[in-house]
Amino acid sequence: MFEFAWLWALLALPLPFLFRLLPERHKGQSAALRVPHLDASFVGTSRKTGSSRSRLVMATLAWLCLVLAAARPQWLGEPVNVPAEGRDLMIAVDLSGSMKVEDMQVNGRTVDRLVMIKHVLGEFIQRRVGDRLGLILFADTAYLQAPLTYDRETVHQLLDEAVIGLVGEQTAIGDAVGLAVKRFEARKESNRVLILLTDGQNTAGNITPRQANDLAIQHNITVYTIGVGADSMLVQSFFGTRQVNPSQELDENMLTELAQSTGGQYFRARDTQGLEAIYARLDELEPVARESRQMRPQTALFHYPLALGLALTVLLSLSPVGRWLMNLPRRSA
Repeated sequence: MFEFAWLWALLALPLPFLFRLLPERHKGQSAALRVPHLDASFVGTSRKTGSSRSRLVMATLAWLCLVLAAARPQWLGEPVNVPAEGRDLMIAVDLSGSMKVEDMQVNGRTVDRLVMIKHVLGEFIQRRVGDRLGLILFADTAYLQAPLTYDRETVHQLLDEAVIGLVGEQTAIGDAVGLAVKRFEARKESNRVLILLTDGQNTAGNITPRQANDLAIQHNITVYTIGVGADSMLVQSFFGTRQVNPSQELDENMLTELAQSTGGQYFRARDTQGLEAIYARLDELEPVARESRQMRPQTALFHYPLALGLALTVLLSLSPVGRWLMNLPRRSA
């Protein structure tokens, strides 16, 4: 549907004709305000000539185009429904030094834990159409990388750009939960869900997991914790190949208590398939009902009359110059 965003701007159309109705200024009097007007070459004695008549038409068309552009013509597309239901999910990802352990498999190759998390979590983010997502990165302390937003592409990109050691080498789980609590305080109608992924235990930060747990309970935040890491892996040493447990520092008791006390659940991700199954379970979270809205895509059209009006104005300004050049005296040979 075509419409003018500023329809009132069309009131300026008759202004040049109103200026012509103003009384002429008498000689010897100085005007306090000078009003632009068409000179005699347009409307005076040469009005009968074809060139002056064409310039008058061009000036009228130029003014018409400029006024139409000022009225902001636009085309409104068909209404698009904005999802009326969605979830508010804050995702906290561990970037401590232990995430460098290469005990995961992605597409048949051995990778570290962060690469596996990015691979699976990226698909999880892309599925959250209509959800508000936020991203927290933590190690020595916690940092907000992305506030709650509908822009899933930006959240995904910020996750891909995260590197191990970006915010330190230790693990501040309490700070990550405390930062999520602070960000959720601005949301009055929110299901307040935090998904926390880590492979260790709390070794740094200003808030202990117990204090963070109390804050989450006080602010009605549901915490889902995910412990990442394989149960066993083969390592090469001086004495040959031996099998070790790379997840022996994972504090499952603390993560389980943190999740269950807030109404959430603790998950164990030992491989890529296990993490994918966890995200499938998280897809079943109860959404928060929000007000249904409709949006109509807008396509601006003002540049078409603006370009035409400017082109006519340039032609009008060049026409006297052309006549002046044609009347220059020629130098004899």
